[in-house]
Amino acid sequence: MNGAEPDTPTILHVDLDAFYAAVEQREDPSLVGRPVIVGGLGPRGVVAASSYEAREFGVYSAMPMGRARRACPDGVFLPPRFDLYQEASAEVMAILGAYTPLVEPLSLDEAFLDVAGARRLHGTGPEIAVSIRKQVRAESGLTASVGVAMTKFLAKIASDLSKPDGLIVVAPGEELAFLHPLPVERLWGVGPATRKRLARFGVRTIGELAALPEDTLLGAVGLAHGHHLHALAWNHDDRGVETGHQVKSIGHEETFPKDVTDRAVLEREVLRFADKIATRLRAAGLTGRTVQLKVRYSDFRTITRSRTLAEHTNLASDLARTGGALLAAVDLEDGVRLLGLSIQQLDHANEVQGTLALGDQASPSESEATRQHRGDLERSVDEVRARFGNDAVLPARLVHGPRPPGGTATPISE
Repeated sequence: MNGAEPDTPTILHVDLDAFYAAVEQREDPSLVGRPVIVGGLGPRGVVAASSYEAREFGVYSAMPMGRARRACPDGVFLPPRFDLYQEASAEVMAILGAYTPLVEPLSLDEAFLDVAGARRLHGTGPEIAVSIRKQVRAESGLTASVGVAMTKFLAKIASDLSKPDGLIVVAPGEELAFLHPLPVERLWGVGPATRKRLARFGVRTIGELAALPEDTLLGAVGLAHGHHLHALAWNHDDRGVETGHQVKSIGHEETFPKDVTDRAVLEREVLRFADKIATRLRAAGLTGRTVQLKVRYSDFRTITRSRTLAEHTNLASDLARTGGALLAAVDLEDGVRLLGLSIQQLDHANEVQGTLALGDQASPSESEATRQHRGDLERSVDEVRARFGNDAVLPARLVHGPRPPGGTATPISE
């Protein structure tokens, strides 16, 4: 275990509490102690995050915003500010990275750590967990719940059970005593349908599932799923912390409060999405090659259209041009409920720069000087926005013209 004692748990799962809402409370101290609900504010909006004060009223993530307003009429309802949440996440991830290079971010607000090699510098796994919680609170103003165990699966369950603002350590040798009394829904992969099938065999806890003959379990839920659940029920999880997770796509999508049929409005949305995506690509040092458009109609029918460019790019002009061409071939008569744009086949910019022509997929008539100018211009805009805010510079077409009111925006990284 890289120098750690064999009886010392070394896997940590760090999870920031009510993250989006907590960041909003940090930014505006008058919100502390009040029920804060973050999400889409339109009639089709959903709750993205709720403070623990709001949860006392039964408001949870993924709840329709209309129901949340009825459950908590005195709540503070806010649209999400993803740039702010990304900055807060980066602060916390930097803290985690100071303890060990073996950090596996799962999302903006949670990560696994393997601290087996950090004992000499920072102490045991539980001691590191205490230090992390104190440092996150002191330096970011946020609270983190942490689970410590010998497996990723159990560390995640421990952090969930320690919320909010808690710490649970599962000592080696005590894993099954901790795990088996828990409801079977705590196992990854047990949703309502699987739970009902298991209930027919009298299985309501993880221990009861572990005691079920494996052949019976396989017959109840299927071969692959059954093997997976049986392994977890006995805490068999040999996955290590993976630091090399690579983002496969970056995108942005928005659900509109009313169906949109105006093509000009959607064309401007594609341009706006392209601008956001390209900025995120350059900030991450990435380029992409396949542009995908996603359209969901009023009846929830969803289609995707994609086009692969000749070369990688990280420029909004390329994304907007390609996304616009894909949109031009889409029928809008039934009304668009959701529109999304993403780029896939990502690679590091410095690894493709030799054939990139400055990351630009230009038209045949465009000169090398023009391509260089467009690349330099977009990178200059990044610098201005870094100093004066994201709205300091906008494409001219986005300054004037119609926009769908108050949609629910979602930046996507997969």
